[in-house]
Amino acid sequence: MEEIKIIDPCTDGRWDNFVANHPFGWIVHLSGWKKVIEQTFPHMKAYYFALIDKDTNAIKAGLPIYEISSWLTGNRLVSIPFATLCDPLVSNVQQKEMLISEAIRLLDHLKFCYIEIRTLASSSLFVNKSYRVNAEYKHHYIDISRGEGAVWKNTSYKSIRYMINKAIKNNIQIKYAQNDHDLLAFYELYAETRKRLGLPAQPYIFFKGIFDQFKAAGRADILLACMNNKIIAGHLHLNFNGRLSVEAMGDDCTRRNIGASHYLYWQGIRKACAEEYKIFDFGRTSTHNPTLISFKRRWGTTEADLCTYYYDHGQKKVVAMSRETSMAYKLLSYLCQNAPKPVYPVLSRFCYRHLG
Repeated sequence: MEEIKIIDPCTDGRWDNFVANHPFGWIVHLSGWKKVIEQTFPHMKAYYFALIDKDTNAIKAGLPIYEISSWLTGNRLVSIPFATLCDPLVSNVQQKEMLISEAIRLLDHLKFCYIEIRTLASSSLFVNKSYRVNAEYKHHYIDISRGEGAVWKNTSYKSIRYMINKAIKNNIQIKYAQNDHDLLAFYELYAETRKRLGLPAQPYIFFKGIFDQFKAAGRADILLACMNNKIIAGHLHLNFNGRLSVEAMGDDCTRRNIGASHYLYWQGIRKACAEEYKIFDFGRTSTHNPTLISFKRRWGTTEADLCTYYYDHGQKKVVAMSRETSMAYKLLSYLCQNAPKPVYPVLSRFCYRHLG
């Protein structure tokens, strides 16, 4: 017999062990992610649904889902906020439907608008027609089990290997962030890059939370590229369950032509190979960003759809369509790009008070 309970993963030792042993388990499922999210974003509250075997008391399946309250973007349940990659931790359709049914009860109890479920490997389990799907993102990754040499040979010479060699000739040095000073240097480059791209920046305390929560266990690192003792680029790595993923990046736009970011990707791949990870992950990319998709393909990546599923009792309270083609998105992009430097952090904080 099985039952579904809401558990607190921060006090229930079974949860993180279950995540580590589940084939879909990723760092965003861990209890530490709950701590980071709830400490950074007061408008979010987590519920961890666990399917428990009554005889053994073991967790058989799980669904972390977060309450997001916003007068601007709507009250909703999301699994999982700010996760580029995530899945319900299930093994079959029956487990998935049992957990979603509990989430629907919570949706009705809170009188929220809809449920948003992000997937990677579990997409095939969403066969019920009551879900609507958005497939506007792509996922790019490299199977690095074949070794560093094979990965190198599979990259484009002109656009990838040439830039890596250029970075080496320019004596780019690599180091890992060790303290708050390094973290702040990375964040400033990240925020500058986001502004240049017309996107709001996550708050500094989000990255500080990730750094403090996961670095000591070797699950988060910030790889930095330096030139003449100055940090000019950085990548945030999340590492868990055989996967190393580049989750955020930033660079000095005046030094982009020397290949520092390319070199950081390559050093991340080398690290993943040396530590016997299975997957090097380039994260998600919008289908409306063909330039970035082309860049990731030149690394010899495998490409897959990243599907997001919505449930709203068929009321069409949310439209499963591209947000990046909307007028609101275009206006936000314009404001981010053109906001005065002191105004941009305020605009970003306002945005992330309503995103998730």
